[in-house]
This record gives sequence, C-alpha cells and structure tokens, in this order.
Amino acid sequence: MAVLTANDLKTKGVSDIERLLQDAQEVIISVRGTPRYVVVDIAHYDFLRECELLAAWAQTRADLAAGHYRRENADAHLARLQDELSDAL
Repeated sequence: MAVLTANDLKTKGVSDIERLLQDAQEVIISVRGTPRYVVVDIAHYDFLRECELLAAWAQTRADLAAGHYRRENADAHLARLQDELSDAL
C-alpha cells in the first residue's frame, strides 16, 4: 500500500497518485502523519462497490431464509416507521 503525504499531493498533484497506482491498488493520503484518505482507480472502486452489493444481497437472502422480515402494505409500513421514529426521539 503506497502512502502519499498531503504536502506531496499539493506539490506533485495527480501525477504522483497515478505513478503510485501503477504499483499498488490503493494510495493512502496522510495528513500531518495520520492516514486520512484512500485513493483507488475507478475500476477497483467499481469492483469494491460490486462486492459490497453482493454482500448485502447475501445478507438479505439469509434474512429471508431465517424469516427475518415483515409483510405489510405501504400504509402500515409508513405508520410503523413513524411510530419507531417518534419512539426514538
């Protein structure tokens, strides 16, 4: 994993990010010595988003298989959400 300081980013710009991404999948941007941001190329970002969606789909299927869901019409659903919101406040 490559690390780029905020000062280097200011002086060298995107070209330094592109250079570092040639050898690493991600570049960490550190600010005052603390890792703050991660930069990845768009193809890797799209892959990560796809993985996130697949994980959410798997969790949804597991919830359905375990019976963790409700059947209700839209009006009942909105009423329940409003009750839960008012209880939380």
